[in-house]
Amino acid sequence: MCIVSLSPSSKIYGIFVGGNKVVHFKPKEKGSSVDTSLTSSGSTPSLPSTCPTFPDCGFKQINSGVVLSCLDCFLKNGYLYCFEYGVAPSIFLSRVRGSTCTIAASDAQATVVHRAMYLLQNGFGNYDVFQNNCEDFALYCKTGLLILEKSGVGRSGQASSLIGAPLAVLLSSPLKLLIPGPVGVATVTAGMYCISRYASDIGVRTDVIKVAVEDMAVNLGWACAEVAEEKSQAQDNR
Repeated sequence: MCIVSLSPSSKIYGIFVGGNKVVHFKPKEKGSSVDTSLTSSGSTPSLPSTCPTFPDCGFKQINSGVVLSCLDCFLKNGYLYCFEYGVAPSIFLSRVRGSTCTIAASDAQATVVHRAMYLLQNGFGNYDVFQNNCEDFALYCKTGLLILEKSGVGRSGQASSLIGAPLAVLLSSPLKLLIPGPVGVATVTAGMYCISRYASDIGVRTDVIKVAVEDMAVNLGWACAEVAEEKSQAQDNR
């Protein structure tokens, strides 16, 4: 099950793996010397838990942003929302708030949990708000889909909303001269926003492929980056 911690200021996406535990992906904390690149096989797990209930809450591998948290720590001051998969296009377009559903269908729960736990041990690359964020992590775990074009917009509705909304604003466009009044501008802007959000959904995109979780590092180039980093460190230690 893909769950979302909703608060007035943010959304945090994660995969519920049972036992009151959630696996999710987050950026490097400020002031930390540890980045979120793919962990090496010799890394030592990190357990910076301050949770009074679950000693393994906060478990993550060194150099990885994928974290195991208890449900209470995951939610913090937010409230729980279940992200929907396999919704009809009409329902998708009717949602005023983006990043709450997708047209793409979910895989079986056992497959989803396997992906999440594998990535907990092996990482999910570097966190990027547009290309590789917590919603991207949850979407991959649930669907196994990756985008072929690495320079384009990411899988998540967060990225398409951030990019699509500015594109939908017509204030700097000559088209605004053809639209009578503020109501017309608002209507066209809303329509362009919905269309851009729909077009970027992984359920309708044609540039996505199904990738086994064991092949993630190769497909996204993490393995090459890891080898290059190890070589660089070896040269620095000479």
